[in-house]
Amino acid sequence: MTVSSRIALINVGVSLAVLGLKYLAFLLTGSVALYSDALESIVNVATAITAVLALRVSAKPADAAHPYGYAKAEYFSAVIVGVLIVVAAISILREVYLGWLEPHSFDASPQGLAINAAATVINGIWCAVLIREGRRARSPALAADGRHLFTDVLSSAGVLLGVVLAVLSGWEKLDLVLAGLVAVNILWSGWSVLKESVGGLMDQAVPAETLERIRKRIAAEATGAIEAHDLRTRQAGRMTFVDFHLVVPGDMPVSEAHAICDRIEDALEAEVADILVNIHVEPEVKAKQQGVPVL
Repeated sequence: MTVSSRIALINVGVSLAVLGLKYLAFLLTGSVALYSDALESIVNVATAITAVLALRVSAKPADAAHPYGYAKAEYFSAVIVGVLIVVAAISILREVYLGWLEPHSFDASPQGLAINAAATVINGIWCAVLIREGRRARSPALAADGRHLFTDVLSSAGVLLGVVLAVLSGWEKLDLVLAGLVAVNILWSGWSVLKESVGGLMDQAVPAETLERIRKRIAAEATGAIEAHDLRTRQAGRMTFVDFHLVVPGDMPVSEAHAICDRIEDALEAEVADILVNIHVEPEVKAKQQGVPVL
């Protein structure tokens, strides 16, 4: 089992524990804002389970049916996460609307608030772990879950502060206003996750900084060739795919051209983790005098 898979399994347990704490806080207080906080934790549990399944699928080796592997499975997971986040936000807005039509008082139980605060602290620590490991392993599923959890931490802190202010001010509808603000924040988080995930499914190119590193490595290792052009990149989960055309002298032996390709591939594999390189060798008549410069 990979490190990412182990973290994803732990994430399920942490999400269930936080959900239990936040729901208990809601039962003790009756606060709609705390209810919205607990409802978002249900989404956290669902997304944690989805991430576990996606990581298992994405770890499968390439086969005849999927020669490029299963890495994109993580993007499907992230899309599901985004949809669930949006559904949670809509559910919260519904509760806010009903609560506004039929206001009810709530009890700012110190025990309930303390339990919710403890759950928020746990989430804060855990989201930092998810974001760090998601970036390290280049896992869209873990990274999306970590970012969503971070918005949960921010909204939870705001809700706690707001509930206290609602009690001190005597304006109990502030509880509903806070719940509405939480819902809007969750909607924005869901949109961000969906946007990034769809970009991955659409074979989005690598970031400009990574592309520049790739270009420099090709240029540095392609001695003996004339030029490289038509460089293309795409990302699929943790995998990076690179292909380009390498122009060599027409009289260069195949073995020598192959050696240049091997040198470039080895350099790129050392530069970028989980990279798959495809090089198309062409004779000098195909030179375009553009593309990646070869020194």
